[in-house]
Amino acid sequence: MDNEALRAEAARIFKVGVAAADPVGAVRRALTVEPVKGRPVVIALGKAAGAMMEETLRHVNAKAALVITNAENAREISGASVIIGEHPVPGDGSVVAGTALLDLVAELTAREQVLALISGGGSALAIAPVDGVSVVDKQTANTVLLGSGLDINQVNLVRQCLSRIKGGGLLTATKASVRALILSDVIGDDLRVVASGPTVSRVGSHAHARAALTKVGAWNAMPASVRAHLEKDESEPVVRQGQNQIVGSNRVSLDAMVTATDGAVLIDSTLDGDVAEAANKVLMEIRKVQGDCTLIFGGETTVNLQGDGLGGRNQELALRVAQQAQDLVGDWVFLSAGTDGRDGPTDAAGGLVDADTVKRMLASGRSVERVLADNDSFHGLEASGDLFVTGSTGTNVADVQVFLRRS
Repeated sequence: MDNEALRAEAARIFKVGVAAADPVGAVRRALTVEPVKGRPVVIALGKAAGAMMEETLRHVNAKAALVITNAENAREISGASVIIGEHPVPGDGSVVAGTALLDLVAELTAREQVLALISGGGSALAIAPVDGVSVVDKQTANTVLLGSGLDINQVNLVRQCLSRIKGGGLLTATKASVRALILSDVIGDDLRVVASGPTVSRVGSHAHARAALTKVGAWNAMPASVRAHLEKDESEPVVRQGQNQIVGSNRVSLDAMVTATDGAVLIDSTLDGDVAEAANKVLMEIRKVQGDCTLIFGGETTVNLQGDGLGGRNQELALRVAQQAQDLVGDWVFLSAGTDGRDGPTDAAGGLVDADTVKRMLASGRSVERVLADNDSFHGLEASGDLFVTGSTGTNVADVQVFLRRS
């Protein structure tokens, strides 16, 4: 199998994983098994919100329907209002979305019901800061969090403490009963973390958030209003129970990728932590296997930003693997990509590298070491021809990785 064929096969396997996270099928299965009675208010929040809402409205006679999603996935939906928020850093649209969401559910009585369709990306797409924290300060805090090196659980803990929606805020904002269908983009499927858990309790308290920020040296980078709010010794609030159901996840996608590929082996479904350490772990697993192989990984890593370049965790992971794998025998490719089709603040899903990536990058006049030091993996992989671009997929269940080697 030549190099181009290997690259095509890696892309095929990625598409299998994305298809397994199809929000339409996930919602259809859930509403077929347990139909909705009455006329609920339906709120769809996240990158998969549009597809989840369209399928839901085929099964449900909604009293009202609100979709909050990102620009890449936005479209007109008959019977629903659509608001475009910003991602990964919230913007003016996110503020409008957060206000509309809270206003809609606040009017409901205890005899009514909310059907919430939750998917990844919701943390940034709808925001409603706590009193005393401005929208600008909330945006600054989010930017600091994304470059802090904190894992997604800790990032969303801080977000929850600063929000009137996250960490069960949707539940406390309404008297209505709440049922949530959740497409999980979080490894381990902790529902407190998916979209920062609008229908479940917080990950932790203000004290936990302060400790996490201090540990990575991000506390002083937070706006003064954020620090003041988190310094309030508030215990974790008690949130009433909603009905939460996972309808799709990263592990479901990984299993589908393995099943659809002869001889594929799932090596790690919890690839997380610092991207440099994750690259070392991937290489260690690759070196354990001799000869032809197809290895599958999944998870969500973090990047501790040191430079001012452009990139994302998947692009950097792919480039780091390419840098360290130059001594591998045989033809090989490594793909790391976000199932939503977008990696960080770029239009690439990730990187698809091979044995000659480093040579091509050097030939373009770019040093791999300098690219990594500047966190500029996007421009580095663009120069070597190794960006993996899919466009928006309409779903989001974290990241997947594929390593293929053929002799």
